[in-house]
Amino acid sequence: MTIADPFDAIADPNRRHLLEELRRAPRTVNELAEGLPISRPAVSQHLKALLDCNLVSVSTSGTIYAINRPGFDRLNLWLDQFWS
Repeated sequence: MTIADPFDAIADPNRRHLLEELRRAPRTVNELAEGLPISRPAVSQHLKALLDCNLVSVSTSGTIYAINRPGFDRLNLWLDQFWS
């Protein structure tokens, strides 16, 4: 299975908003949907895209989403090449 490209995932402004919210604290889909002008099912689809590239994780009960810090390693490695 190929992991999705995290740069494609963060290209969407709604997904960036979700990441910013999750950076502050883990949240449920319903809590995340409150801050966006899109439906709850659309939020779930965006979270699925973020899950596919390992930028977020979900609790074992499947209700709480959180930032997956190790998932950002691919982004950091690519960006770091411009600063060394």
